[in-house]
Amino acid sequence: MASQLSRIMRPDDANVAGNVHGGTVLKMIEEAGAIISTRHCNSQNGERCVAALARVERTDFLSPMCIGEVAHVSAEITYTSKHSVEVQVNVMSENILTGTKKLTNKATLWYVPLSLKNVDKVLEVPPVVYSRQEQEEEGRKRYEAQKLERMETKWRNGDIVQPVQNPEPNTVSYSQSSLIHLVGPSDCTLHGFVHGGVTMKLMDEVAGIVAARHCKTNIVTASVDAINFHDKIRKGCVITISGRMTFTSNKSMEIEVLVDADPVVDNSQKRYRAASAFFTYVSLSQEGKSLPVPQLVPETEDEKKRFEEGKGRYLQMKAKRQGHTEPQP
Repeated sequence: MASQLSRIMRPDDANVAGNVHGGTVLKMIEEAGAIISTRHCNSQNGERCVAALARVERTDFLSPMCIGEVAHVSAEITYTSKHSVEVQVNVMSENILTGTKKLTNKATLWYVPLSLKNVDKVLEVPPVVYSRQEQEEEGRKRYEAQKLERMETKWRNGDIVQPVQNPEPNTVSYSQSSLIHLVGPSDCTLHGFVHGGVTMKLMDEVAGIVAARHCKTNIVTASVDAINFHDKIRKGCVITISGRMTFTSNKSMEIEVLVDADPVVDNSQKRYRAASAFFTYVSLSQEGKSLPVPQLVPETEDEKKRFEEGKGRYLQMKAKRQGHTEPQP
């Protein structure tokens, strides 16, 4: 089963330099994933449901997309467990003046089917037919790995971003940013909870503000580490999306983004952590060339700890990329 969406990139999809926002691309990716997974979960007779986004695996932005290009987003279901669906999505950009096409993104998303009668009830997923037995075994390994990491991440980041008066340049406090958003009907599914793509777009927007404040140049999303959706966000909630820089290499910045939901119309529920992720940004010159990044100055013990953790993630991903590019003996 496959699905495809296409849309031309408009000026309001891009930054001042004409590069399409990473959040715009993430939102399109999620829309394609939601369509194909919801369609699959309703392919058999039984209780009707809608597929809700639970997690997005690490996503690399392989090539920038520009205003006027057409984005072609294709989605395919690659694995199903009893209660979840794995969807793999590819994004191609097309220059309709020259016909040139290039791969800009590859992403893996996980969805769970929620009953239309009760959105807190997770339903069973119809199984898919695999062309090879190895596909099912490989999918099961990916499922177990993401399930474990999602649980670990949920309890790891319970802290919040606090404002600091008169911060010094290049410190965490200087660039940290927050956005407060009242969840309205246009942000939600027909059943009253926020589209995963809306949340990801807001997260990328805050991460972009942090990166721009830090280096004061044109910045673009380079990659997004796994985005974990810990709990649903309902219509009427006030969400706070907070971003802080955690690590800088010579030419990249890692930004942690936390999403907290405050159900202001429901006194029975307290504020809760709804989503979290790490975004990586790079700084570009006016000609689109990579620029050195001002080095982050961690001040507190917590900031120094997060810096070392970010450095570990950076070195691990760098080693993984080099392993992929080395020629085979």
